[in-house]
Amino acid sequence: MTAPLNSSDPITVNVGLGDRAYDIVIGRNVLPSLGARIKALRPGVRTAIVTDKTVARHWLKATEESLAAADIPTSHIAVEEGEGSKSYAGLETVSEALIAAKIERSDLVIALGGGVVGDLAGFTASILRRGVDFVQVPTSLLAQVDSSVGGKTGINSPQGKNLIGAFHQPVLVVADTAVLDTLSPRQFRAGYAEVAKYGVLGDAAFFTWLETNHADIMRGGSAREHAIATSCRAKAGVVSRDERENGERALLNLGHTFGHALEAVTGFSDRLYHGEGVSIGMVLAAEFSAQLGMIAPDDAVRVARHLADAGLPTRLQDIAGFRQEGLADADRLMALMAQDKKVKRGKLTFILLQAIGQAVIANDVDPATVRDFLHRKLSN
Repeated sequence: MTAPLNSSDPITVNVGLGDRAYDIVIGRNVLPSLGARIKALRPGVRTAIVTDKTVARHWLKATEESLAAADIPTSHIAVEEGEGSKSYAGLETVSEALIAAKIERSDLVIALGGGVVGDLAGFTASILRRGVDFVQVPTSLLAQVDSSVGGKTGINSPQGKNLIGAFHQPVLVVADTAVLDTLSPRQFRAGYAEVAKYGVLGDAAFFTWLETNHADIMRGGSAREHAIATSCRAKAGVVSRDERENGERALLNLGHTFGHALEAVTGFSDRLYHGEGVSIGMVLAAEFSAQLGMIAPDDAVRVARHLADAGLPTRLQDIAGFRQEGLADADRLMALMAQDKKVKRGKLTFILLQAIGQAVIANDVDPATVRDFLHRKLSN
């Protein structure tokens, strides 16, 4: 594992997609450079910022000042924080605001926020006037290492997570690690689940490094930039090889089949953040892999122990109110997993493990085996 890079030096990771390639700029206090970077990329452009009300209080002024310093006109729309905005109603609100702001096809939408804002703003941009380009300015750890990179955009349906959406790549990602200082510890930990995911699914050495350095990442030391850059490089490589998830990119969904069902069953609420669902989902995937004889039980224990050490939930019973509200229902979870985007002709697809650092796509997993596994986990 390479040593962490100096946190004062911005790191640029390129997502290689031919004439649609773009850079991810990572570093502390790179937000003030946003306007200059956009001006160099698109001279004469107009912009509109989509953000949420919490992020707006912290970072909207700095973003607008950066754009103003580069003589870039802008407007903004602030939605409510949380998954509730990633809905049909949220899509209508943002679409109408962008139309009212006279954003044209040659202009740019700027997504200033976490995964919800990035997904919502990106999807709106993809359908506005049949396609407007956008820039990601992710303000959560989860967004910086995962959702801002790769072009997946969308909204939720009452029937499942991200069931309405489009692939729409950004033209630039500016990830300022200083903005992470305003996150609550719980929000930061939820994002860390996606960092750990890259080690679990494809980089055993990185996972081992995380076991030693996760505390420095939490504190905001030099390990933080290194972890974010390593995660972005991993995702950029996969996206460049499989942009539309026809093969390898599905591996990035490790923990998500279980996790998305848990988010749905808890109403896409702050009772379970996305990263928390992914954490529990990764542990379930590791334990299910061990049950199938694919990995050693000690490896599943190791995954669970690291996530728990990082302060993340690792069991179904860790979800607040899960039993009290009658949500501990394996059949209900199975029904929600049947709506997952990775289902093909009604057959369940899971991302499972052959080793730490070696995930595989498992097609046509026997639903009865999964149901029995969930019954056992719910009875623990």
